[in-house]
Amino acid sequence: MKKLLSYSIVLFVLTVILLLLIPLPEAMVDVAIIVNMSLSLMILIITMTIKDALEFSIFPSLLLITTLFRLGINVSTTRNILSRGGSSGMIIKAFGDFILQGNVVVGLVIYLIIVLMQFLVITKGAERVSEVAARFTLDAMPGKQMAIDADLNSGLIDEQEAKGRREKIQREADFYGSMDGATKIVKGDSIMSLITTAINLIGGSIVGIIQSGDSIGNVLNTYSIATVGDGLVGQIPSLLISVATGMIVTRAVSEGSLNEDISKQFMAQPVAIMISGIVIAVLTVIPGMPVMQLLMISLGLVGIGFYLYRRLEAEPGLAMAGGGLTGGPTLRNYSPDMEQGPEDSEAPKQVSEEEFFKDVNNVYSLLSVEAIEMEFGYSLIPLVDESVGGRLINRIIIFRRQYAQDMGFVIPSIRLRDSSGLNTNQYSIKIKGEEVAKGEILIDYYLALEPDNPEKEIDGIETIEPAYGIPSRWIRPEDRELAEIYGYTVIDPLSVLVTHLSEVVKQHAHELITRQEVIHLVENTKRTSPELVEEAFPGFISYSLFQKLLTSLLKEGVPIKDLETIIETALETISDTGLPVRDVDGLIENIRTALKRTITRMYCEDGSMKVITLDSELERTMVGCLSKGERGYYLALSPDVLQSLINQLTGQLKKFSGLSQSPVVLTSQVMRVHFYRLIEQFYPNVRVLSFNEISNNVQIQSIGSLTLEDRGRVGA
Repeated sequence: MKKLLSYSIVLFVLTVILLLLIPLPEAMVDVAIIVNMSLSLMILIITMTIKDALEFSIFPSLLLITTLFRLGINVSTTRNILSRGGSSGMIIKAFGDFILQGNVVVGLVIYLIIVLMQFLVITKGAERVSEVAARFTLDAMPGKQMAIDADLNSGLIDEQEAKGRREKIQREADFYGSMDGATKIVKGDSIMSLITTAINLIGGSIVGIIQSGDSIGNVLNTYSIATVGDGLVGQIPSLLISVATGMIVTRAVSEGSLNEDISKQFMAQPVAIMISGIVIAVLTVIPGMPVMQLLMISLGLVGIGFYLYRRLEAEPGLAMAGGGLTGGPTLRNYSPDMEQGPEDSEAPKQVSEEEFFKDVNNVYSLLSVEAIEMEFGYSLIPLVDESVGGRLINRIIIFRRQYAQDMGFVIPSIRLRDSSGLNTNQYSIKIKGEEVAKGEILIDYYLALEPDNPEKEIDGIETIEPAYGIPSRWIRPEDRELAEIYGYTVIDPLSVLVTHLSEVVKQHAHELITRQEVIHLVENTKRTSPELVEEAFPGFISYSLFQKLLTSLLKEGVPIKDLETIIETALETISDTGLPVRDVDGLIENIRTALKRTITRMYCEDGSMKVITLDSELERTMVGCLSKGERGYYLALSPDVLQSLINQLTGQLKKFSGLSQSPVVLTSQVMRVHFYRLIEQFYPNVRVLSFNEISNNVQIQSIGSLTLEDRGRVGA
C-alpha cells in the first residue's frame, strides 16, 4: 500500500493524460472540475501562508501538473459540448445560467473581462516579476557565496552551516529559474482558454444548427450557456493559480507570512491611515457623492489610525517589528558567551545603529583586524563563486595544505569579500587590515609572460605580471596556442591570482605567526616529544623568545617544520651560554646550521648550488666595520660603499634570470645576518647563506662575486 501511495502522483499525471484521449461521462467531469477548483484554492492559500518561497519549492512542477489537468478537463468538456448538444455536466450549466442570467451578450462580456484581466494583468505581471527575480537571484549569488565563505574563513560558522547556506542559495537560484519558465505555462494556458471558448461557441453553434435542426436562437442560447460555463470552470482555477504564481514570486523580501507582513507593516504606519481617512472625508464636497458612505469609511480610517498611533506610543517596539519606513536599519547584539534564560527566550529586540553603539562594549566589535583579506571587483566574483565553477577557494585550500607541508606553518583563514571601492577587474590583498599588494585581471583572457627573445610578438594588452613583475600581455583564448609557439608562457587568470596571493603570503608569513599559533605548534610537538618540550618550556625558552626565533626563520624563508631540531638546538645553546639569552642572532645562526640539510635542499639543483660570493678583502673590511650598539652588533658602511655593493648586486642577480634556482649570496657565518640586513630593504627575496648552512656533499658554483671597489670609502 505504501509503495502504491509513493506512486500516486505518477498515477495522477497518467490519469490526466488519459483525459485527453478518453471521453468522460458528465458526472466524472463534475468530479474532475471540483477537484481542480479545490486543488487551485489549496495552492493559493499555501502561497499566502508560507514565509519563504522555498517552503513550496515544488510549485513550478505543480504548476505544470495543474495546467495539464485543467487542459485535460477542457478537452473532455469540449468533446461533450460538441457531441452532446451543449451538455457537459451540472457545474458548467449552473455557472452558465448564473453568469448569463438570460442575457448572452452581457455574460460573454463579463467572461471576456475575467479572461483578459487574468491574461493582461495577473499573468503578465507574474511573468515579469519571475524574470526579474530570476535575474537578480543569479546576479546576487556570487556576493552571497563570498559572504558565506568569509563567515566560514573567519570562524563565525562551521562547515556544516556553510554547506547548508550554499545549498539554500543554489535552491533559490534553481527555484526562481524554474519559475521564470513556469510562468510561460500560465500565459499559454490563458491563451488556450480563449481558443477553447471560441471553438465551443462557434463550433458548437455550427454543429447544433446543422445536426439538431433547431432554431438559431435556441442553438446560440444553448451553446453560449455551455461555453461561458465551461470557460468559467476552467478560468477560475486558472485565475487562482495565476494569483498564486504572483504571490510566490513576490515573497523575496518577506519576513513572515503574507497575513503577518501586511498586518505588521500597516500597523507601523498609523499616520498614513489617518491622512487617507481625512482625504476621503474631503471628497464629500463634490456634488452627488454618497456622503454617508464616505463619512463612514473616513471615520473608520481615522479611528483605526488614531488607535494604532496611541498603541505605538505605548509600545515603541511595534514600529521596529513592523519594518517599513519607520523601522530603519537594525542591528542585533549577540554574544556566544551569553546564556539564554527564561526572560531572554524571545527573539532579541532590534535597535537602531545609534542605540547599538551607545554601549561602549559594542564599539570593540569594530576593532578586529583580519590576518589576511582579499577584496575583489565585481567582474572577478566568478573566480570565487563555486556555483558558477569558481575554484579560487579550492586552490587556496590546496596552497594552505602545501605551504603547511613545506614550511611547517599553517597560514590563517583568508577572508574573501567583494568591494565597491575597486575597479571591476581589480583585486587587493591586505595583511592585518592594510593593503600590501594589488593587481588587475581580465577573466576572459590569458596572461602570456614574455620571454627574453620572443620569436614574434603577439597581439594583446600589455601589462606586468603581479607576482614577479614580468612584462606580459593579456591575450585572447584563441591566441593561446600561437603564443606558446612563439615562446610565451601562458597562464590562466585564476593561476595568476593564486600565484600572487601565495607570493604575498610567503613574503609576510613572519607577520602572521602569532603567540597563539606558536603555543599551538609547541603543543603539537609535545605529542611526539613530550620530554623535550617540558624541559625547554617555559624554563629555558619563553614563548616570546621562541616566537622571535620562528619569526626570524620564516622571514628568511627557512621552514620551521622540524620543530624538534629547532627546540633541541635552542635548548643546547641556551644551556651552554646560560640565561638570560643575550645573543639572539647567534642562537638563530646555530639553529640555521642545524637545519642545513633543509636549507641546502631548497637551493640545490642537481647536486650543485649556484651562488654569489663576497671577495675576501670586502668581507674583512665589513668585519672591521661592525659596531656594537644597544641591541647588539650592526654593520656601519659609508654610503659610497653601500651604493657600490647594491649596484654590483643588481648586475650579478641578472645571472639568475635564466635559472630555476632562487638568487643566493654566500658569506661567512659571522657576516651572514649583517649582510642580509644590509640588502633586505633593497632585495627582500635574495637569500643570504653561510658556509655552515650548506651540506658537505653539495658542489658550490660561484657565478659572480662582490668586491671592494677602489673608489669605495669605508667608514663608521
